[in-house]
Amino acid sequence: MGSQLRIYKRRIKSVSATKKITRAMEMIAASRIIKAQRRVAAATPYADEITNAVTAVAYGSEVKHPLTTKIERPRRAAVLLITSDRGLAGGYSSNAIKAGEHLTGELVASGMQVDTYIVGRKGVAYYGFRERPITHSWTGFTDNPTYADAKDVAAPLIEAIRKDTDEGGIDELHIAYTEFVSMISQTPVERQLLPMEIVDSAEESAEVFKRDGAPRPLYDFEPSPEQVLDALLPGYVESRIYTALLQAAASKHAATRRAMKSATDNAEELIKSFTRLANAARQAEITQEITEIVGGASALADATAGSER
Repeated sequence: MGSQLRIYKRRIKSVSATKKITRAMEMIAASRIIKAQRRVAAATPYADEITNAVTAVAYGSEVKHPLTTKIERPRRAAVLLITSDRGLAGGYSSNAIKAGEHLTGELVASGMQVDTYIVGRKGVAYYGFRERPITHSWTGFTDNPTYADAKDVAAPLIEAIRKDTDEGGIDELHIAYTEFVSMISQTPVERQLLPMEIVDSAEESAEVFKRDGAPRPLYDFEPSPEQVLDALLPGYVESRIYTALLQAAASKHAATRRAMKSATDNAEELIKSFTRLANAARQAEITQEITEIVGGASALADATAGSER
């Protein structure tokens, strides 16, 4: 009984130490979520405005450009998958990888060759273990991405979109990442970055002008629309990738907080369970000692009575 009690005490001590660690990680993740949310809110207006600028150029001209013109028969596409560098975030990275796998499967089914670009060690490890080709990968900044990191990621993608397909270029650029919805909800999403989907924006704009009775705006481009789109292309891709990196970082911190809270709650339940078992073992030990004392006293009394007779 005494050995069993010592085992329970060691387990309680071990689980208590684990609980302190998970509780600290939960608090750290909670503080990082707030910072990540602020960065997302600060970056989103710029990404929206540059998207509006590209839409205005596309709507006000009929120029064909990789940024706005969809190829009739695309042959090659790039998929940018954003995962995490670290674990302890529940199913965060696995859900993003599933979204990337689904997106890649759809593109391959449509007859396109897919080049895979990956951000985060989890995605790199997943593809590396399965010996799948990776065109380019980046690691080390997923928890706190900067615009410089987004520029590094965007550079080879922009170079590929500007190349001809026969020279190793791409016709379409897609991205798979996790979008931050709330503290308890993060949704894996699949988006097409290039060419831009501008049909809805153009139709909505036309409806607004028709409803208000105002004439549609006419644009003069200086220099040419092609040069304007060439200048907007890097900024558009970089801003969209930067926003996706920030969304993914906020989602990862939220997933970590949720996973660590669950681990802390489980540790508390284990401590309660081990405490009950330790109390039961202690009570059994006390009961056994009392029984032995009573039994010894009874045997001594019987022996004394026998000697007197």
